[in-house]
Amino acid sequence: MPLLGVKNLAIDVERDGVVHRLVHDASFSVDRGETLAIVGESGSGKSLSALAVIGLLSEGLTVSSGSIRYADQEITGLDEPARNALRGSEIAMIFQEPMTSLNPVRSIGHQITEGMRLKLGLTRRQAKARAIELLEEVGISDPQQRLKQYPHQLSGGMRQRVMIAIALSCKPSLILADEPTTALDVTIQAQILSLTARICRDHGVGLVLITHNLGIVARYAQNVAVMYGGRIVEKAAAAELYRAPMHHYTRGLLNSVPRLDIPRDVPLRPISGAPPDPMQHVPGCRFHPRCGAATDRCRRDVPRLEMHGDHAVACWHPDTGEQSDTVAHPVAKSMGAA
Repeated sequence: MPLLGVKNLAIDVERDGVVHRLVHDASFSVDRGETLAIVGESGSGKSLSALAVIGLLSEGLTVSSGSIRYADQEITGLDEPARNALRGSEIAMIFQEPMTSLNPVRSIGHQITEGMRLKLGLTRRQAKARAIELLEEVGISDPQQRLKQYPHQLSGGMRQRVMIAIALSCKPSLILADEPTTALDVTIQAQILSLTARICRDHGVGLVLITHNLGIVARYAQNVAVMYGGRIVEKAAAAELYRAPMHHYTRGLLNSVPRLDIPRDVPLRPISGAPPDPMQHVPGCRFHPRCGAATDRCRRDVPRLEMHGDHAVACWHPDTGEQSDTVAHPVAKSMGAA
């Protein structure tokens, strides 16, 4: 039984009397201690899916169908008090930009200890001691001094480490990390991702990592779900997906990632065109306007997510064998032993 099980999730929004579907039949799961990466371009529906899990969808957005089960409890229809009881103590979230998530006029210490005092009933002294332990665990030096500081006095990487500490403070079983490294440089990105994945693994916490960059999750996720146009188009173990991607969109994402095993004078191969407007209907496979393998069937019929061994893909013409224009990502060679 997975820690989190999302099945056939659909999210709608109404504009000018017209209902638009932003997420279509999304299904995924994550176990304790496991990291699931949900990857896709902006507007693919990955962040909306995470917000639906924690019950923080913006006004006007609704979960119109599907099931969200946490620890074998259906949480889709919970009222706000019940949802609030889950947030922090059971399910926590790390947001994309800590400067908009942290309160600029509250000290770091106040923001870390507040949840522990409310959710866990700790005294001020107990909460402070726990906060110091958390800051040490996420790699922040001189934690007692940092507790007195404010967000603007910390670097971007340190602020994101504080966000991780806050997420862990009430000992949740599940953490949703929405683009946690977007505003950081590449070196700090790797540090934050490695830290987050390691801490979640060590604490037996399930981690859902939302990102637009397929290149940065290879070493941190056990499983990957790729979203495009509001649908999950491919799911597989991370090593398998990097070794032999089946969906043409996934291949395009991998081909556009800079690689050390390719000469510098060989240009990257970006995916042509732009992602579909979530508010506009596209018949058939939503990727077909950008896909070189598209046929009339792709333009007409929506492909279902079907299993090919342990690999699920929604494509009328999946790559089930070796492809001449796809080279296994070099990181896949080391992932089997990771």
